[in-house]
Amino acid sequence: MNRRMIAYILGRILLVEAALLALPMLVAILYKESAEPFLIPMLALVLCGVLLGRITPRTRTLYARDGLAIVALAWIVMSFFGAMPFYISHSMPTFVDCFFETVSGFTTTGASILTEIEHLSQGILFWRSFTHWVGGMGVLVFVMAILPMSDGHGMHLLRAEVPGPVVGKLVSRLGDTAKILYSIYLVMTVVEIILLLLGGMPLFDACIHAFGTAGTGGFSSRNLSVGAYNSPYFDIVIGIFMLLFGVNFNLYYFLLIGKVRDVLRSEELRAYFLIVAASTVTIAWNITHLFGSFATAMRYSFFQVSSIITTTGYATADFNLWPSYSKVVLVLLMFVGACAGSTGGGIKVARLVILAKMSISDMRQMLHPSAVATVRVEGRPLNVKLLRSTHMFLVVYLLLMAGSTLLLSLDGFDLVTTFTAVVSCMNNIGPGLELVGPMGNFSAFSPAAKLLLSFDMLAGRLELFPMLLLGPSLWRRHSFRR
Repeated sequence: MNRRMIAYILGRILLVEAALLALPMLVAILYKESAEPFLIPMLALVLCGVLLGRITPRTRTLYARDGLAIVALAWIVMSFFGAMPFYISHSMPTFVDCFFETVSGFTTTGASILTEIEHLSQGILFWRSFTHWVGGMGVLVFVMAILPMSDGHGMHLLRAEVPGPVVGKLVSRLGDTAKILYSIYLVMTVVEIILLLLGGMPLFDACIHAFGTAGTGGFSSRNLSVGAYNSPYFDIVIGIFMLLFGVNFNLYYFLLIGKVRDVLRSEELRAYFLIVAASTVTIAWNITHLFGSFATAMRYSFFQVSSIITTTGYATADFNLWPSYSKVVLVLLMFVGACAGSTGGGIKVARLVILAKMSISDMRQMLHPSAVATVRVEGRPLNVKLLRSTHMFLVVYLLLMAGSTLLLSLDGFDLVTTFTAVVSCMNNIGPGLELVGPMGNFSAFSPAAKLLLSFDMLAGRLELFPMLLLGPSLWRRHSFRR
């Protein structure tokens, strides 16, 4: 394991986080608030970053386990330092609460322990939502977009951080791939801010909600989330952009370079929009009696389906009060998640497409044992390694969810609250049902439970394995290097 290179890269990541804190500090100064909650962590980050940066690596080569270690440690350390502004400003009662909120921000989960949001200072509100924007595309992807990371071995970092069963470069250089992704991300965010401004939303609120939409995170500046505005225009704009940010960003690049056929051939994209359409229409039919007309029901259904399947977590209505069918569909959408290569969480539509085709192929082979079964996606056969990793992901995912639900049940809350709290955190959604519903929060859980849910949020965002493998065996000198 290249320990020196790991320390060196972590040092650079901490310096980047110090620079990121300058933006909320500027917001605090503009609103005549104290800059201290941001200045102290900045100085601590610079000090630690410089000390780690002085460790000169003998070689810049990174192996697979180095990538796993860097990604897991980077997200934990960034969350630790990112929690300091909340703690120093006394925005939250304990450091565990601050850490939970920060992990929720960077992992774009949107789960909160806050019972009152609007009393927070503007600088703190900005930082809280800005963590969504930074974590949405990925902390390491962001760093790779602005700093050269290693000599051609950064692919291990990208694989460990970017969600989805398949990760690849758009262009030959990994740094250029990161820049392309973040350029598309930035442009889409700016477009959404402009559209929200045209609808009459204040600039500060427009930035906050665009950050939450782009990162599919869901932190709002209002206690009632997007529902506080009671605006069909905002519902439509934010709802559409949530769906757009839930699409694989590689497809946007293909559109830009004229590869429209590759986009139209995407089975995942077609499945994604089919699930959204079917869920929206059936839920609207189920809740029409609550809203008086099918059109109004469609408005609320579309927004909530977009919010849940993309794991954003914004709300315009308390779906905890909706009929059982609607709640069941929304819980199922929590598992589905967005597309691979997007800012959304969940299992991912791509994996579900692969798993469905694997199941059909296996059943056909039961009927015709001598037939050669090949699983194809978009006309291309999938290799055995990818099929095995997809199956392994699902098994580990279910085991972790079961174990987390069992441990969380020790807090003594009802089954629906306990189960949906784990589901919402592992899938980086935010709201669940009952006590953790769209109008509830996670403040009632014990400190140990909040740390468990923080682990689940990190594991869900990093596709499980970087967090699960971050143990002694990863650091042994004689373990596998590749």
